[in-house]
Amino acid sequence: MEKSKVYFTDFRATNGQTLLQKLEKLMIRAGMEQIDFENKFVAIKIHFGEPGNLAYLRPNYAKVVADLVKKLGGKPFLTDCNTLYPGRRKNALEHMDAAYENGFSPFSTGCQVIIADGLKGTDEVSVPVVGGEYIKEAKIGRAVMDADIFISLTHFKGHEATGFGGTIKNIGMGCGSRAGKMDQHNNGKPVVDQDLCRGCRLCQRECAQHAISYGKDRKASIDQELCVGCGRCIGGCNFDAIYNPNSCANDELDCKMAEYAKAVVDGRPQFHISLVQDISPFCDCHAENDTPILPDIGMFASFDPVAIDQACADACIKQQPLPNSYLSDNMAAPDFVDHHDPFTNSMPVTDWTVTLAHGEKIGLGSREYELVVIK
Repeated sequence: MEKSKVYFTDFRATNGQTLLQKLEKLMIRAGMEQIDFENKFVAIKIHFGEPGNLAYLRPNYAKVVADLVKKLGGKPFLTDCNTLYPGRRKNALEHMDAAYENGFSPFSTGCQVIIADGLKGTDEVSVPVVGGEYIKEAKIGRAVMDADIFISLTHFKGHEATGFGGTIKNIGMGCGSRAGKMDQHNNGKPVVDQDLCRGCRLCQRECAQHAISYGKDRKASIDQELCVGCGRCIGGCNFDAIYNPNSCANDELDCKMAEYAKAVVDGRPQFHISLVQDISPFCDCHAENDTPILPDIGMFASFDPVAIDQACADACIKQQPLPNSYLSDNMAAPDFVDHHDPFTNSMPVTDWTVTLAHGEKIGLGSREYELVVIK
């Protein structure tokens, strides 16, 4: 089997060449122009960053991607799905406010922002997962699946549950609707926090299984026998009273995430860009960011989501940990065990290799790659 090609350029900007020009050059050399964009809708999947976090990708990079898509005849839009947990991105209105606050607007990026799973995270499409072992049908935000072409623009960084957040996580977890995120994160069903419930009955309208009822105190409760765990009631609640108490093991989460990513990209043109900079130990979903655990490395591009994650991880493993960081603190602990991997050393309960191994197994991509360096 031929190795996948992953293209790389560093963050050095000399002789009048800007980083934005280097990104465009990287995308062209990696073959993005081979895709037929003419009059096609193009989803550019990005994480807009939880307000308060400053490690997310600058919108300038998104504009470079959108501008090249338009130059090639496409109709780009930036997109993400709503979050399962409470925060500033749990519904489309707040999510778009957060995106604009962090600089992602049609004026700064040259394209529209669309929240793929709709107002409350319930606008989804059930997509078969070919070869799926954990997921037979993935619940993906409708706008993502309505697009003709899919591009991921990823901030590669650490993650507390999956070791790192790379391209596969950006696609798999990021494109899942609220029910899809629940599908990946747990094996159970939602419950109601009685203290937060207002008795508004919005959740009941979302339930197709008639599993939600109300007591004399007007508080909702969910019949676990009738509930199918779709998570629509979570999206229907305006008060964060319904939540998921069941987190599955990290390895299973890793596999589900790869299967969701496969559902998103199967059967249509795809292209992936990953920027390895501001490598914070935690996800950009946090409303804060710690100092980077590793130095900035560079920009990667590929048609293969597994290969690009492997290449980014390999580049990170070669780096020395930065002092006064979450990683260096862990490594200074008396009981520290060196895994020779900055992400496992940061989060010892995680094993990011599971995601890539399972992705390769189900045909998402290859861990074998050829690195092509672009100056």
